[in-house]
Amino acid sequence: MKRNIVNIDEEKCTGCGLCISACHEGALELVDGKARLVSEAYCDGLGACLPECPAGAITIEEREAPAFDEKAVAERSHKGHNEPDVDARCGCGGGEAHKPAAEAECGCGAGDEPEPLACGCPGSHSRTIGRSGGTAESASQGQPVHAPVKSQLRQWPVQMKLVPPRAPYFDNAHLLVAADCTAYAYAAVHQDFMRNKVTLIGCPKLDDADYGEKLAHILASHSIKSITVLRMEVPCCGGLVSMVKHALVSSGKMIPWRVVVISAEGEILEE
Repeated sequence: MKRNIVNIDEEKCTGCGLCISACHEGALELVDGKARLVSEAYCDGLGACLPECPAGAITIEEREAPAFDEKAVAERSHKGHNEPDVDARCGCGGGEAHKPAAEAECGCGAGDEPEPLACGCPGSHSRTIGRSGGTAESASQGQPVHAPVKSQLRQWPVQMKLVPPRAPYFDNAHLLVAADCTAYAYAAVHQDFMRNKVTLIGCPKLDDADYGEKLAHILASHSIKSITVLRMEVPCCGGLVSMVKHALVSSGKMIPWRVVVISAEGEILEE
């Protein structure tokens, strides 16, 4: 089948390894000091590794390649590829602490094999985030914990797959290109990011579309004043940044833009 897949220019590659940690599907490894694609079936083609390469050695190309195999990625990840030695559930580091007699001390639940994830990326790893304020009772009764916040949404639709590229609200607009999850992770997204902007949302991991061409069409058809890319910390969100970069290059316009990274806990990690 013909699909998007990464291509590495070995002459440009410096062997820094930043792309290796960015690819949580385990598709890349350092071989003889150069980044190499281990298996085409491990590469989802979203390009989360692209923004991490300081040498510009990685590109996305469309060519004949095996289909992305999520099951193979999950199995590889489950076997421990690219996983830290410290157990993610308790940080005990394994060894004696993982023996059944010591389970009560470390609390890691060793001996119970975890269910394999649907894919190898950390965006699918489940965890509980502790919050202060509010109660389960008030939430179950539908009672607002705080005063309602006024929406700052200025247009409809907002999903990139649905938005018409020639819509008049793009004229002289400040553009917010946001990953779906950011609105749930960052509580003040309306006040801090959506205010006075046209908002477009999408998920580079789950949406069956490459929005680079549509964004390029929007930029070429309108006078966009600025672009803010709001993404989550998980590597797969890097695909959103790559799409905006592609759009800027394709449009041939010099538009001020910035990338803001949000953590799962709702904090701004990078701005």
